[in-house]
Amino acid sequence: MSTSEPLPDPGAVTHEHPDVTGGWLRPAVFGAMDGLVSNFALIMGVTGGSSDRTPVIVAGLAGLAAGAFSRAAGEYTSVASQRELAQAQVAIERDEIVRNGPAEQAELAAAFVAKGIDEATAREVAQQVHRDLDHAVAVHAAEEMGIDPDDLPSPVVAAVSSFLAFTAGALVPLLPLVLGATTSAPTIVLSLLALFACGAVVTRVTSRPWWYGGLRQLVLGGAAAGVTYLIGHAVGTGVG
Repeated sequence: MSTSEPLPDPGAVTHEHPDVTGGWLRPAVFGAMDGLVSNFALIMGVTGGSSDRTPVIVAGLAGLAAGAFSRAAGEYTSVASQRELAQAQVAIERDEIVRNGPAEQAELAAAFVAKGIDEATAREVAQQVHRDLDHAVAVHAAEEMGIDPDDLPSPVVAAVSSFLAFTAGALVPLLPLVLGATTSAPTIVLSLLALFACGAVVTRVTSRPWWYGGLRQLVLGGAAAGVTYLIGHAVGTGVG
């Protein structure tokens, strides 16, 4: 393309990419899975050790509340620490560019050359990038650390997403009992269906077939609940 020709309109690009930075998708997915699996297993464990419905419901509600708050606090701390680390590294990079601009410019040009750009063009692009300090910092951060200083994950978004998703997942195995179910069958059926559905939905943002993701989550979650039930049954029998 000749340099005199105008650039194509970027608005003609219509495809969009999902969130891949971990801002909300990762905590939401893990929160829902964790809530569903952990409360399903907890409820089945208590069911294995007690024939009374009341302690099962109490355990399920306690597991929901404790898990949701714990998950949110953990996500907030984790993402906040990750964000602060990234900001500290960006600050170091900014300082390096201010103190040793020519060397940083040469480093950026070398990175462009490694991507297949000829050296003369790479030097020219690096020089243009370094005309603006903020722009230079952003490009160096993207090239060297793979991050965008202006688009770091939010601890609040991660915490809220995780809290809500965990609560929704943990409610699934608890709902039949709260609505009056007298056996564990409705909880088991609804939880297994939800496990399959969650696994299948996750594949919408991955390359796996929906049935593979669904079966994988069903088997893993079902196995966790089954083992916990056996432990609860053994403990309940021993105590009784």
